Amino acid sequence: MQEQEKEKSVEHFLNLIRKSKRGKFKVYIGMSAGVGKTYRMLQEAHSLLKNGVDVRIGYIETHNRQETEALTPGLPFVERKKVFYKGKELEEMDLQAVLNLHPEVVVVDELAHTNIPGGKNEKRWQDVIDVLEAGINVISALNIQHIESINENVRTITGIEVSERVPDRVLQMADEVVNIDLTADELIARLKEGKIYHPDKVEIALRNFFQPEKILQLRELALKEVASQVERKVDTEVTIDTRLRHERFLACISTNPEVARMIIRKTARLASYYNSKWYVLYVQTPREDANRIKLSVQRHLINNFKLATELGAEVLQVKSKNVPATMVKVAEEKQITTVCIGKPHFHLWQLILKTNTFNQLLNKLSHSDADLIILS
Repeated sequence: MQEQEKEKSVEHFLNLIRKSKRGKFKVYIGMSAGVGKTYRMLQEAHSLLKNGVDVRIGYIETHNRQETEALTPGLPFVERKKVFYKGKELEEMDLQAVLNLHPEVVVVDELAHTNIPGGKNEKRWQDVIDVLEAGINVISALNIQHIESINENVRTITGIEVSERVPDRVLQMADEVVNIDLTADELIARLKEGKIYHPDKVEIALRNFFQPEKILQLRELALKEVASQVERKVDTEVTIDTRLRHERFLACISTNPEVARMIIRKTARLASYYNSKWYVLYVQTPREDANRIKLSVQRHLINNFKLATELGAEVLQVKSKNVPATMVKVAEEKQITTVCIGKPHFHLWQLILKTNTFNQLLNKLSHSDADLIILS
């Protein structure tokens, strides 16, 4: 136990050293397009420039909005990289140019953007991490629907599957998270005035995404996200709460892709809230041997392992005939405080009464400090 404490102390000190060398990271969050994130970043760039700070615009997307366009003159831009893709000339942020210029601050819009294939990184958030690790401060922005762990919530609210997403751990790296907030009425008024989309797209937007009830729910998500970021910062930097510091989660998944994704995302949210270490466990039974399951099932499983890793989990794969016993064993080895599983396909009490192994799981967990959460 003393050795573990020593290792934790060394790791904590190394993290402090790395953090001191890393650039500061500020993120503007909004409930949707058009709330004013890019506008606010450009305003801040002008203020920094007036105060003698070497600030550059690494990448900005004005979407041809007049108010936003009006703020671009007078700001120093890093020339964009031109890339040919599928017969078209497109523009991307020039990561290497930013690193070579090494300004004090760089503004990088659209954090969730997927880069054109062929560059160093697949995603713009990966570019931002490279910039931060080079000691350059970054100001960036994203919409709430692009945060990985609340993807399911967003799909439930809007009916839209958002493909471009940012892992929660990227947002957790931020030194400051600012919510750009508008009421639903204010946002819809901006839309009708043509300040968000071209006039011929307004009616379609009002019938789909920009409905008051949807905006209110997204607004609530954005406010909660920023509040949890502030709480996490207080817990880690102002006071040390031993209960939060020692919380550990174990997400137990199967080959069911949809359920596994749900369990991973919900456990990620819990771990993020408690700022704690967490694991994803997949117990491979003999009937799920790689030679016996479909390639499509294997592919979904690998994708879920990748998702878990991106969200900050350590993935554990164990071969065993007895799934509950293995879950208990791993929970004990990893000092898990909360085990998260999916809702059984049939009535829970039938499962408890008919399945001794599951009953053993409940009994063992009841005699430990670990909680069991069944996620619906």
